[in-house]
Amino acid sequence: MIAYLSGQFDRLPRATGAALLMVTVAMLTASMHAIIRVTTTELHPIEVAFFRSFFGLVVLFPALMRAGLKVLATRRLPAHLVRTGFQFASMITFFFGISMVPLAKASALMFTAPLFATVFAVLILGETIRARRVSALVIGFIGMLIIVRPAGGTVDTGTVLIILSAAGLAGMLVSIKSLSSTESSVAITAIGAIIMTVVTFIPALTVWEWPTARQLFWMFMIGALGSAAHYLVAQAMRRAEASAIMPYDFTKLIWASVLGFLIFSEIPSSWTLAGGMVIFASTIYITYRESRVGGAGVASQAVRERG
Repeated sequence: MIAYLSGQFDRLPRATGAALLMVTVAMLTASMHAIIRVTTTELHPIEVAFFRSFFGLVVLFPALMRAGLKVLATRRLPAHLVRTGFQFASMITFFFGISMVPLAKASALMFTAPLFATVFAVLILGETIRARRVSALVIGFIGMLIIVRPAGGTVDTGTVLIILSAAGLAGMLVSIKSLSSTESSVAITAIGAIIMTVVTFIPALTVWEWPTARQLFWMFMIGALGSAAHYLVAQAMRRAEASAIMPYDFTKLIWASVLGFLIFSEIPSSWTLAGGMVIFASTIYITYRESRVGGAGVASQAVRERG
């Protein structure tokens, strides 16, 4: 059956196949976020973060064995540590924040990651952006304000944590872009997973609570869904350009809204949907401009790495 379905999929036009893959990625990512939301209400978010890293490494292990342990040899360990530091910050703030804000709102705010990544690429990597992309960035951050709607200059803690998570993800994307000039994708992913497992294990010991078999299963699913999403994005990118497939990433907000309603009885506000559309439109334009100038920019990289 699997071979038959794979054969049928391979017969689809490349653009159609890429679109289906990205819709699937959006569904997997939204499902992963919903499981994180449930699990972090039962176990400490730091412990969940450890198991997310550990099981992600377990899922990655077969690919690491095929590539050989020699891929772990690196002369850029400090750069890997910086990359993992951003990932740690992004994961911890997200795991805490997702328990405080509606699922759809969290997904909409995470769309800001490519915006932050573009800013960081200018400040850290010295990339040049012109007026059109600057305008798109401004519009994107206006979209973020539409969602947040700070009352009296204050923003709730959960919202702040999700925004910080998006910024941390952006820092990770910029670091990956720098590392990719010398390191393979397997090396970047595997070294990051190993460091994250070690780094999250230490603080997890301070809040440790032995998980039940059911909780272990769901945390394994978090790692598996995350790894599957990364793999499918890579497959989609082989079939079409980032600018062509990125619009389908918006279905993540739809999936998050559906799951939020079915599991948590949450109804996304019109402000969340409107702001999410504004943010997403700006990231699509930035990705389009990057493809036009011929660069594999950080917004395009965000399509590969998000989730």
